[in-house]
Amino acid sequence: MNPLQDLYQQVILDHNRSPHNFGALEAATHHGEGHNPLCGDHYHVHVVVEDDRIADIRFEGDGCAISKASASLMTGVLKGLPVAEARDMAARFRHMITDDVSAQTDEALGKLRVLAGVREFPMRVKCAALAWHTMTAALEGREEIVGSDSDETG
Repeated sequence: MNPLQDLYQQVILDHNRSPHNFGALEAATHHGEGHNPLCGDHYHVHVVVEDDRIADIRFEGDGCAISKASASLMTGVLKGLPVAEARDMAARFRHMITDDVSAQTDEALGKLRVLAGVREFPMRVKCAALAWHTMTAALEGREEIVGSDSDETG
């Protein structure tokens, strides 16, 4: 296994065992629910938006290691960002895991780039994308349960 694959696996395992920003958020102004029936992932994303900025974000639920690691990393990266930048980050992340190998070098993605490897496993792309679709739905005020292949264009 190459060093990048080792890092990818270690980050996923670490965030699965000890996810960041995991749990309810009573003061949330926005909520979203997502479900990936293929893997059994089911998450709620709670966001506090103040002055058009993500003041706080948390998630709760159950899922595979990739989905939990993606949600954990997502919450850490988005906390404090303006809503428009959070939406842009979601589009960049989705692009990285689905479309363009060159997106793996997108500096704006920072530590999220460790999840670029899921592109090699199409069934796992849905796992990695679920929290991002759910967060976007929450920001848009959509009340339906979103899937891991939801259209995020609004």
